[in-house]
Amino acid sequence: MSRAFVKEDTADIAPLPDLPVSPHPNLVTPRGLADLNRRLLAAQEVLAALRARPERLDKLPEAAAERDIRYLEARLRSAILIDPRAQDATEVRFGHRVTVTDEDGQDAVYEITGEDEADARLGRVAPHSPLARALLGAAVGDSVVWRRPAGAVELEILKIEVADD
Repeated sequence: MSRAFVKEDTADIAPLPDLPVSPHPNLVTPRGLADLNRRLLAAQEVLAALRARPERLDKLPEAAAERDIRYLEARLRSAILIDPRAQDATEVRFGHRVTVTDEDGQDAVYEITGEDEADARLGRVAPHSPLARALLGAAVGDSVVWRRPAGAVELEILKIEVADD
């Protein structure tokens, strides 16, 4: 069997390009900061396990783990911790949970969180999202207009509370 096409050296592959980092300020809640730290620790454990493999011909998983670690470290370095418990809940602010009702009487609950913990399924929205921008600064009883791609919706603020971690 010819060995002409077998790569003998063990040189590492070039690092993968960094994941894009948002241009917005990296506001985080205490829960979001803890989650970033947890994710970094998990990524470091994955990288250690990958490096401990007896067969390491495929370096791509290691490069991906290193890229993820770089991203998480950058997010932690730029984190601006805002504790919602230290903010007045008379108007909607970062970290607050807001109960609203729409024009059809449908209630919904949204929480304004950092980008890294935003999750539409849980009602968590980033502060620069159209919904959060509509809600921020509003008080109970105020009506705001949420401009969505599907059309504008008027929301009435029913309740503002500090989100529990």
